[in-house]
Amino acid sequence: MIDHQVRVHPSADRLPREQQLAWKLAAVATGTEHVAPEAAAMAVNRVIDNAAVAVASLRRRPVAVARAQALPHRSTQGASVFGAGPAVRVSPEWAAWANGTAVRELDFHDTFLAADYSHPGDNIPPLLAVAQHTGRTGADLLRGIIAAYEIHVALVKGICLHKHRIDHVAHLSAATACGLGALLRLPTETVYQAVQQAVHTTTATRQSRKGEISSWKAYAPAFAGKAAIEAVDRAMRGESSPSPIYEGEDGFLAWMLDGPGASYTVSLPEPGEARRAILDTYTKEHSAEYQAQAVIDLARRLSEKAGPLDGVREIVLHTSHHTHHVIGSGSGDPQKYDPQASRETLDHSVPYIFAVALEDGTWHHERSYAPERAQRPETVALWRKISTVEDPEWTRRYHDPDPARRAFGGRAVITLADGTVIEDELAVADAHPAGARPFDRQGYTAKFRTLAEGIVPSGDQERFLQAASRLAELDAPGLDGLFPAVDHAFLAAYDSALPMGLF
Repeated sequence: MIDHQVRVHPSADRLPREQQLAWKLAAVATGTEHVAPEAAAMAVNRVIDNAAVAVASLRRRPVAVARAQALPHRSTQGASVFGAGPAVRVSPEWAAWANGTAVRELDFHDTFLAADYSHPGDNIPPLLAVAQHTGRTGADLLRGIIAAYEIHVALVKGICLHKHRIDHVAHLSAATACGLGALLRLPTETVYQAVQQAVHTTTATRQSRKGEISSWKAYAPAFAGKAAIEAVDRAMRGESSPSPIYEGEDGFLAWMLDGPGASYTVSLPEPGEARRAILDTYTKEHSAEYQAQAVIDLARRLSEKAGPLDGVREIVLHTSHHTHHVIGSGSGDPQKYDPQASRETLDHSVPYIFAVALEDGTWHHERSYAPERAQRPETVALWRKISTVEDPEWTRRYHDPDPARRAFGGRAVITLADGTVIEDELAVADAHPAGARPFDRQGYTAKFRTLAEGIVPSGDQERFLQAASRLAELDAPGLDGLFPAVDHAFLAAYDSALPMGLF
C-alpha cells in the first residue's frame, strides 16, 4: 500500500492532476484487473445480501415510491428494477435510484467503520444498473465492485466526515464513480473528472441521520449512486469538473472538513497490488445500525440472566464515542426515547434496541419496530432506564489499527432494585468475521431465504442463488438473473394505493 498525503493547496500552486487525490483514486480504479478469488467470493456474498434486503423491503413506502418514480423512465436497453417484471427496463440512473433505495431501506446490509462510516454495498445497485444498460458481463461487474469497495474503504479509513457533520455518501459517490470507471474500462482522465463531479454534488449534512430521522436516510445513498452515474455520463462526453475538488482552497477539505490546514493520509494499493478491501467489510445479522449489532447479541445473552425486567433500576451501556454520540444518549436527541418515533429513528436508538432485545431475546426486521411494539408500556418504562456513556477504552478499541482487535460493542451494567448488579460485555457482533458465528456463504444464503420467504417463490430463489454464485461467468443477459422474480400480486395492491407525483 502507498500512503498518500492529502492537504489543501492554494490555487497558485497549480497542483498537477497526477498529485491530486481524485486522480489517484481514479488510477487505482482503472488499474483494477485481476480479482483475487477470495475477494470475488465475498463480492458474490454481497450481491446475495443486497438482493435479500431489497426484496424484503419492496412493500415499504420509500421503496415503493422510488420504484414508482423510476418506472416511467423506460429505456430500450436500460436496467432492471427490483419488484418489476423481467421485461421492464428503465434508464440506468433511475434503476440505481429505485434499487439503491430498496437495498438501503431496512439498514440491513454491509458496513465498514473506521475514521468514518460506510455501507459499501450501496455501490452495487448503480454498478449493476450500468452493467445491464451497457451490455457488460458478470466479470466486468465484478471488477467494478472490487474497485468501488477498494476506493470506499480507503476513503473511510483516511478521511473523517461525521466529525464535521457531513453525510458519509460523499465517499460513496466517489467510490461509485471509480467502480463505474473500472466496470467500463474508462480512461483515468474521465474517471478523475467524474469523481470530482460526484463529490461536489453529493456533499450534504448529517441532519438526515439526526433527530427525527426521515425516509431520506434510505434515499441518500441511492441519490449518490444516481449522481455518480450522471457524473460519469457527463465526463464521458468530455465535460470537466470543479478541480481540485479535495485539495482546492475553496474545496472539500478546506471548507467542509478540517479547514485550510487540513492534512489527511489515504492509503491506496500499489499498481498491480491485489484489491482486497472488500474483505475488511462485514454485514449485519440484525436490521439496525451497525454499532447496535453487538449490543443486540449482548442483550440476547443477558435476557436469560436479568430475570424479571420490572425489577431493573437502571441500565448503563459503556461504549465508544461513536456509539454514544450517534445512536446513544450522548446524541442529545429526545427522539431516541420517543415511542412515537419513526422506524428510521428507532434503528438509530441503542436504548430502544437494547430494551426490546433484552425483553424479547431476539430481533426481527419488522416486528421489533412495529408501533405497537415500540409503544408497549413496559418497554417504554425499561427503555427510559437505559443510557449510554463513553468509555475511553471502548473508543480506543473502536479505532484499533488491527482489524482483529477492533471492537464495536460495549459493556452493559444492569442494576436491579435490590442493588444487585449484572454485567456482561461483547466486543463484536456474533456475525462479524471475528465473532462467535462469522457469516459465510451459508449465512448469506440463509439470510436471503429468510427474507425472501413469501415474496420470492422457492424455485426463483434457487435460480437467483445459482446466478449469483456464477457472477464471474455470467454473460450480459445472465445479469438479469441477479433480480429475483417476485410475486407481483404481493406488490400490486400496495403500489396502486400510493399518491401520484410528477412522473
